[in-house]
Amino acid sequence: MTVRITGGAHRGRRLRLPRSANLRPTSDRVRSAVFSILGADSLQGTLALDLYAGSGVLGLEALSRGAAGAVFVEADARRCRHIRDALAALGLADQGSVHNGRVERVLDTLTTDGFGIAFADPPYALTDWQPLMGLLNRVGLLADGAVVVAEHRHDTGLADEYGVLALLTRRRYGDTAISIYAKSKELERIDG
Repeated sequence: MTVRITGGAHRGRRLRLPRSANLRPTSDRVRSAVFSILGADSLQGTLALDLYAGSGVLGLEALSRGAAGAVFVEADARRCRHIRDALAALGLADQGSVHNGRVERVLDTLTTDGFGIAFADPPYALTDWQPLMGLLNRVGLLADGAVVVAEHRHDTGLADEYGVLALLTRRRYGDTAISIYAKSKELERIDG
């Protein structure tokens, strides 16, 4: 299986992935659509967080499109090795860090000045997004104005608000849906 970087400095580069029955990389079509919605300059100099990273293609794409750094979180150790290999192959090893562990545990240990964008692409079996979105609401994890891109089955209902995260748009691409949230300071004042 291969994935292709769809834009930025590494556009067109292909990365080989091991075959895996439960690996579902975000398709080229959906990735292109997400980054088009976000806009060309939205990633410049920001720090990206790729949760349930799998192939790591969302974080790699963010780096290719101008993110200053990316943190990948993946529970499968073999996939973590492949993400590190992909970072090295693209010459981005110094811009990415890979954390092997469950998202819930790793998020509690991350220290940062705030991620500008977070990608959440958990297994499609996840239907209760409240715990994950609650973790993303932790003070200091997301920068002001940060964006969260949630990839889910089209028939999984996500709320319009999760704490300080408010829905910007929701799009459907076949069986896949994308819900994009922004961190709102107004909600932080109301909920805080």
